[in-house]
Amino acid sequence: MQSLTADRRFAARVPPPVTRAAVAPAAVRRDPAPTRMAYRMQRLWLTPLFRVTMRVGLPAFLVVFIAGAWLADEGRRAALALQVDAARSVIAERPEFMVSVLQITGASPALDKAIRDRLGFALPVSSFDLDIDAAKTKIAALDAVAEVELRVAAGGVFEVAVTERRPALIWRQGEELELIDGAGRRVAMVLNRADRPDLPVIAGIGAGKAAPEALQIIAATGPLLPRMRGLVRMGERRWDLVLDRNQRILLPADNPVRALERLLALDKAEDLLKRDILTVDLRNAQRPTLRLAPHALKALRRAQGIETAESDL
Repeated sequence: MQSLTADRRFAARVPPPVTRAAVAPAAVRRDPAPTRMAYRMQRLWLTPLFRVTMRVGLPAFLVVFIAGAWLADEGRRAALALQVDAARSVIAERPEFMVSVLQITGASPALDKAIRDRLGFALPVSSFDLDIDAAKTKIAALDAVAEVELRVAAGGVFEVAVTERRPALIWRQGEELELIDGAGRRVAMVLNRADRPDLPVIAGIGAGKAAPEALQIIAATGPLLPRMRGLVRMGERRWDLVLDRNQRILLPADNPVRALERLLALDKAEDLLKRDILTVDLRNAQRPTLRLAPHALKALRRAQGIETAESDL
């Protein structure tokens, strides 16, 4: 009995055996909050500048760095340049890109030849090798060209459309004869007056700048046009109308056309310009002045009975 009681006491002190279910760890609850490093990275990624840098800046930097490292070798650069030139030549020399005809419209034969000489094209040539801006500058520099348009048309035709200046006057400057248009712009040189008998002549310093006014005066000459020798610019401010028989009409600086029209009306009524008159001074609108030829002045003095012996000498 004592032994049984002792066994029971020992069994009460011995812990029960541990089973697998008892030693299994209890389920750990996971914290949903990110770590400190992950939180900082998320905050950094929300910065617009950082996103642009990572998405665009970093790839671009890598591309440039790799390309720069590859092109650092001179041999590689030379080989790449040769490949680019070869590819360009293959494309540029295709038949559809070749220009074989130079067509010039709106130009006289002399200007046509001058344009071809100025361009100096050796046809056929690739349209990739044509510098249209430089060609336009060369053509526009010609005096006879007012406007020019250039384009490469279908069929390999290089079209040059020219608006040519039309000469309206001959400007005599000493021994030189120069053709100018209605605005006073130079068109070309002429060697002889007989080369352009259809154009009136102007002379004097600054005559080219006053070409529009000269044309107005010439248009108003009316019946005097067949007798007109030309216009002379006086003091860069007014005109003298020179007729045959050494007659000269001195026009005013202001409203020369109106003064000439008044003289034409007087000439139609009195045949003034058919008489022996050297000059008609119209500079003073209130008092026109006539200058007679020497023999006409003598005849007038005799008619008035004031002829003297000294006037016959």
